[in-house]
Amino acid sequence: MRRNFIYLVSVSIILLFSIGCTDSTPEEPPKLEIISEKFEDLHAPVLGGREAETPLSGPFVKFSFRERAVTTNENKWDIAFRGTTILVNGGTKVEFLEEPNRTGNAAGYIQNGVFGGITSVSSSRFKQDSTAEYAIPGGSDNGWYNYVGAPTHVINPIPGNILIFRTHDNRFVKMEILSYYKGAPEQPIALGPRAHQDATYTFRYVYQPNEDVTTFD
Repeated sequence: MRRNFIYLVSVSIILLFSIGCTDSTPEEPPKLEIISEKFEDLHAPVLGGREAETPLSGPFVKFSFRERAVTTNENKWDIAFRGTTILVNGGTKVEFLEEPNRTGNAAGYIQNGVFGGITSVSSSRFKQDSTAEYAIPGGSDNGWYNYVGAPTHVINPIPGNILIFRTHDNRFVKMEILSYYKGAPEQPIALGPRAHQDATYTFRYVYQPNEDVTTFD
């Protein structure tokens, strides 16, 4: 009788321990590694304009930081390029010809500084595209580039103007545009028979793949 009692007590303790372990809070999944990459020669030409006296046209080239690639997906893109214009997948469509619909929560801003020295985002600075302004402003010296004008007509990235993005699915990116010309030449040629192909971006970026984590280290 005594043995049966001890056996029953032991079994009860084991069962209670098992139930306690089952009900315990599960461990958080491990953090994903931060991605640091360089993307070369993304070609996003624009047609029309003042010289052609026609509206700007041509498809926007969409890019996914999660996929690390150009994408044709109508929803799962983060930024889109055409000519010198950069859109984010968040906010309001501005009614450019062939402009993609905004279906995500992407946003952006420009931070002046050293690329490697930017270790976190400033959440309060994020803007989405709107009819009043883009998250990444257009025009020479307003956003990411400077237009040199005559006689060279070269477009150069502004040193230290780092683009900070929230992706369509709430991850964060810092990006530096290195060149607007194919092959990223040190001294690009914009006009003439030896001209380098323009609207061809080379950029580097750091992508934080963990949702809502706002740091890059």
